[in-house]
Amino acid sequence: MSANANLFSPFQLGPYTLPNRIVMAPLTRNRAGNGNVPTALNATYYVQRASAGLIIAEATQVTPSGQGYPATPGIHSPEQVEGWKLVTEAVHNHGGRIFLQLWHVGRISHPSLQPDGALPVAPSAIVPAEGTASTYEGSKPYVTPRALEIDELPGIVEQYRQGAANALAAGFDGVEIHGANGYLLDQFLRDGTNKRTDAYGGSIENRARLLLEVTAAVVDVWGADRVGVRLSPSSTFNSMSDSDPKATFSYAIEALNQFGLAYLHLLEPSEADARHGGALIPTSYFRPIFKGTLMTNWDYDRDKANAAIASGDADLVSFGKLFIANPDLPERFRINASLNAPDPSTFYGGGEQGYIDYPALELQTR
Repeated sequence: MSANANLFSPFQLGPYTLPNRIVMAPLTRNRAGNGNVPTALNATYYVQRASAGLIIAEATQVTPSGQGYPATPGIHSPEQVEGWKLVTEAVHNHGGRIFLQLWHVGRISHPSLQPDGALPVAPSAIVPAEGTASTYEGSKPYVTPRALEIDELPGIVEQYRQGAANALAAGFDGVEIHGANGYLLDQFLRDGTNKRTDAYGGSIENRARLLLEVTAAVVDVWGADRVGVRLSPSSTFNSMSDSDPKATFSYAIEALNQFGLAYLHLLEPSEADARHGGALIPTSYFRPIFKGTLMTNWDYDRDKANAAIASGDADLVSFGKLFIANPDLPERFRINASLNAPDPSTFYGGGEQGYIDYPALELQTR
C-alpha cells in the first residue's frame, strides 16, 4: 500500500469502483415495520448516507428463528424482499452501493421472539453469562438455548443460502456474512460456546466448518467477489471467549482465502474487551494471513483511519456511530469539518428522531 493512499483514494472492490474508502458499518437500529419489513423511513436513512464508498446495511435475519431483537429486518419473506427493494433502489438512484449483512443470532434471543415460543438454538446448551435478552416486553433473562442436532445444520446453511438469494432479488450489490459479535457462526467458531463432540466441535477445523459451509453456499449465489465476511477476534460481547483466539481466527481467516472474497471485515479490540479479559489482537496481526481486501472497524476517526490505510494495515475503514450522526460523513471528513455528536438514547428503536433528523453540513452552514 502506498503512503499516498487515504480515505479518498478510489478502491476497486470486486466489480465495483468505490469513490472512497469510507464504509458505513452495519448498524442495528430496530426500526423495521410490521413483519420486520423495511419501510420508506429506512430507505430515507440509507439514502442520506449514500455518499459512503459502500453501505453495509444492518444485520438482517435469514430466518424467523434467527431474530434476537425487536423490529430488526428480515430477508426471509416476500414482503421483506419488497421492502428492501425500496432501500436498494433509492440508494442506487443516489449513486450509492449497498451490501446486506446476513444474520442469525443463535442463542442471543428469547422464546418470545421465536416461532411458536421455541427455545433459541446454539451449538451447545450454554446460556450467556451476562446481559439480558431484548424483547417487545422489555429486557428478560436469557434462557438456556437448545443445542442444534447435527442433521439440522444443513438446514442452517440453506437458510443463509436462501437469504443470500433473497438479497440478490432485493437488488443489493453484495452481502456480508455476519460471523462476529457472539452470534450463531461466532458461537460455533469459539470454544467458549462450542462444546460439541461431533464434526462441528472440538478441533478448530471442526468449529470453523459451519462458517466455511455458509460462506461456500453464499458464494455459490453471489460469486465470491460480491461476498464479505465479518469476524471479531477479540470481542467479548455476548459472553464470548476462546482458549486460543489467535490460533482459532488465524485458521478461519486462512481458510477463507480459498474463496477469493470481496473483503474480510475485522473488528478491532475495544476497551470493553480489555475489561472483560479478551485477547486484544489488532487487525494488523491478521493482515499477513488474509490475501484479499481487509476492512477494519471500531472507534476510528479521520486521522486514525487515514493512518491505517497509509500503513497498509487496512484497505477500507468502516464507521458506525459517526455515520449515525453524520449522514454526510465523507464530505465532513474531506473538508475536516466538525462532526455532529451521536445521541445513544436514540440508537435503538423509535421513529425519525435520532434516525433521519441529524443535519447535513450544508444545512448547518447556510
